[in-house]
Amino acid sequence: MKVRWNERARIALRNTARYILTNFGRKSNEAFLRKVYQTERLLEQNPNLGPAEPFLAEAPVLYRSIVVNRLNKMVYWINDDVIEVVDFWDTRREPTGQAEQIEKQ
Repeated sequence: MKVRWNERARIALRNTARYILTNFGRKSNEAFLRKVYQTERLLEQNPNLGPAEPFLAEAPVLYRSIVVNRLNKMVYWINDDVIEVVDFWDTRREPTGQAEQIEKQ
């Protein structure tokens, strides 16, 4: 399957990478991005790898999430033969507010 990131997810990923680069340096940023792309490749091979996202249980589609590292997770759903990444969450933030942003899309 192919993984496609929507605009919201791309912006969240970019902001997170920029924060890591600024505060922790190039090596940390590269390690972070490697982990993101490794997770993306895992999803391509195993789309149902992530469990159903409990904060989006009432949504009209089945959203799943997969932990990238202890501070971030990718939220996605499967649309035919495409894995749609809809957001990139900071797990330190309150999840209900992040979920509401997805539901508004």
